[in-house]
Amino acid sequence: MTASLNQAQLSRATDIIAQHIAEGRHPGATLAVARHGEVALHQVAGEARLGQKASEETLWLLYSNTKVITACAIWMLVEEGRLRFSDSVARHLPGFEAHGKGAISLIHLLSHQGGFPNAQVPEAAWENPALLREVVCNFTLETTPGSTVHYHPAAAHWVAAALIRAVTGEDHRDFIRARIIQPLGLERELFVGLPPAEQHRAADMHDPSGNGMVPRMPECGPAHRAAGVPGGGGYATSRAMALFYQALIGHGPRLVSPRMLEYVTRNFTGDRPDLAQGFAMHRGLGPHSRGFSDSIRGLGAIAHPATFGHGGVGSSYCWADPASGTSFAFIANTRAADEEWHALRMDTLSNVVHAAIV
Repeated sequence: MTASLNQAQLSRATDIIAQHIAEGRHPGATLAVARHGEVALHQVAGEARLGQKASEETLWLLYSNTKVITACAIWMLVEEGRLRFSDSVARHLPGFEAHGKGAISLIHLLSHQGGFPNAQVPEAAWENPALLREVVCNFTLETTPGSTVHYHPAAAHWVAAALIRAVTGEDHRDFIRARIIQPLGLERELFVGLPPAEQHRAADMHDPSGNGMVPRMPECGPAHRAAGVPGGGGYATSRAMALFYQALIGHGPRLVSPRMLEYVTRNFTGDRPDLAQGFAMHRGLGPHSRGFSDSIRGLGAIAHPATFGHGGVGSSYCWADPASGTSFAFIANTRAADEEWHALRMDTLSNVVHAAIV
């Protein structure tokens, strides 16, 4: 046993991943499990790009696992007294109050209660801060802020990026790199904004089709990889994500205080269903938590109630269990066409790893 994890049990998870690759579910995947600051497992399997073998140097698209990294930047600014969760976004981003958005708080923003789930940011704004600010300030409401829980795939975290710049004067990518990535020593393994010199390491994201796997755009393009889309464009190794979550739960360089972590992983949305998923997600201010429901998406049905984490659409999940000091990161390079299969896949893999905790 390593780091008090049963290696025979962990091997069941790697066997499941190998089976899925053999079945053609995805060309490649990576899994890491850590406990008490020690990486117990880091596996890379299959192909990063069609015909190109994956390696420990491969960087995998995180999709919405990026949201927790961006949220962590906001948590840091709250700890420094530069923001408060109860503040309105418009207090720090003047102009955001347009179209009835003046009451949207940081709590609404980070728990998917902002009321603008389908708002879009055009590619032209990715590298244009003035245009990004104009775009997010002109978002219009679909529901009254706070009245519903409705997953915001991208829009809320573009607002968070504009907010980080408004408060710090820094691009969100630069702030995240200096304040989160570098202190963890993960400069070569975790990126929000992938530099041109590192893009050859990026795994392609694929869509399944009748003719096999098709690289997905714009995700496989250089502009998307460089943009560091704050709600879905990060790249990392699974090892890096397992260590990021280790740091959050106190096993590594401390990013935020224990009290902050307890606060942001609380269930802010109760048992209200998320309208995008159709069931309760127990949303915190970035991640979601296991809680006490019969089941929960991605984190594993047998997880400790305090377990928290996030997924990436049809392809990945990362979580941490503060009670045992364990973290988990699984990333594949295909958006599963069958969401039910993906949900079962993640529940199975997570449960197998929870069962390895001794």
